[in-house]
Amino acid sequence: MKIYNTMTNRKEEFVPIDEKEIKIYVCGPTVYNYFHIGNARPFVVFDTLRKYLEYRGNSVKFVQNFTDVDDKIINKAREEGITAGEVSEKYIAEYFKDAAALNVTKATVHPQVTQNMKEIIAFVQDLIDKGYAYEVDGDVYYSTRKFESYGKLSGQNIEDLEAGARIEVGDKKKDPLDFALWKARKTDDEIAWESPWGMGRPGWHIECSVMSTKYLGETIDIHAGGQDLMFPHHENEIAQTEAKTGKPFANYWMHNGYITIDNEKMSKSKGNFFTVRDILKDYEGEVMRFFLLSGHYRSPINFSQELMEQAKNGLSRMRNCLSNLNHLIETGSDKMTEAEEQTYAGLENYRQKFIDAMEDDLNTADAISAIFELVRDINTAVKEGASREFAGKCKALLEELTAVLGILRHTDEKDDVDDEIRQLVAERQEARKAKNFARADEIRDLLKARGITLKDTPQGVQIVRE
Repeated sequence: MKIYNTMTNRKEEFVPIDEKEIKIYVCGPTVYNYFHIGNARPFVVFDTLRKYLEYRGNSVKFVQNFTDVDDKIINKAREEGITAGEVSEKYIAEYFKDAAALNVTKATVHPQVTQNMKEIIAFVQDLIDKGYAYEVDGDVYYSTRKFESYGKLSGQNIEDLEAGARIEVGDKKKDPLDFALWKARKTDDEIAWESPWGMGRPGWHIECSVMSTKYLGETIDIHAGGQDLMFPHHENEIAQTEAKTGKPFANYWMHNGYITIDNEKMSKSKGNFFTVRDILKDYEGEVMRFFLLSGHYRSPINFSQELMEQAKNGLSRMRNCLSNLNHLIETGSDKMTEAEEQTYAGLENYRQKFIDAMEDDLNTADAISAIFELVRDINTAVKEGASREFAGKCKALLEELTAVLGILRHTDEKDDVDDEIRQLVAERQEARKAKNFARADEIRDLLKARGITLKDTPQGVQIVRE
């Protein structure tokens, strides 16, 4: 597999440190609100990377943190008159609901900052002992200039950074480029912990260094996240971690591109800020996931109603193919014919086409194209009916590939069609037999209004959800 490594700015062959277990760390959400469509992209993209690596027979240890200590959480707690812990726990639970709607598998470990305070304090103290950090009145800062290769991920040099940096009023740091590892408590209602430097809490960057090394080791295979995290967050993670361990932090860095909303940058002030919870009111989670995977993960992607409708229609094509196959599995003849065997041998070539796309830097856009070609050829092959065996093999192949992308997971028709609908379908069949076509058409229109289309086939009536 080739992966585009942000550190080297080129595609490289992916060679894991330990073939028995691939170690991946992905930056998770700050839990003070529902996560938005921009957050959803890395969650879906790198969940798909994990699914693909596992599909190819690898064991993956996947760590995604929750930032449950942050100014935004403290402010939210003040607004709502509850504790910071209550805010965090509420939105961690809400994260799992929305992630499940997007078919995002839970990480192997979801560490929280508040549960790793002892390790964070020890990490900061180690950086002080090694001369990479200093304490001023309860605050601890990282000495950026001490880390000679600072800027190597984002391609920035220290002189350019210095030109744009300044010390804010009231700042106690020695250099404008230095950043906080530990923040002294300012008010009594701030969440804080005892430390060698007094009551306080960790800075943002230190937490990921600590949790990655704690759960995955000093050097990991892949560190991933959104493009917006490259600088300063990931740059600071590298500086902290490599200063402490003396080893490379991660062998591969992966960053997904930005999302725009109707070709504009998403922002609350523009009124174009959408949480996943908002979007789920109008679209299924699978449609959103399909949309997020329809472009290459490194390319920018534009979110609009028109593109979401395209994603909905594309997913419907796949679902209708699956529905046809389910119908044939129930009604078709038993054994494959010789012609079907030859046809299926040709269809299996799409598996390799799919794999080739995914092996090329997780090219989900081309992988989806391969699935659409498979769907087209299946539909052609079963147009006049098919054996149960052939339909079953086609269904297994389609589900095998779509499972890697995390789509077509909610398509069991038996669970989707209730007794009332089945009764109406049966009544329509009786009306047709009795030549009562007015009633048959009335029932058809009634079902269509509920998003159900009836297809009359030589094998019987097929119920299709729109």
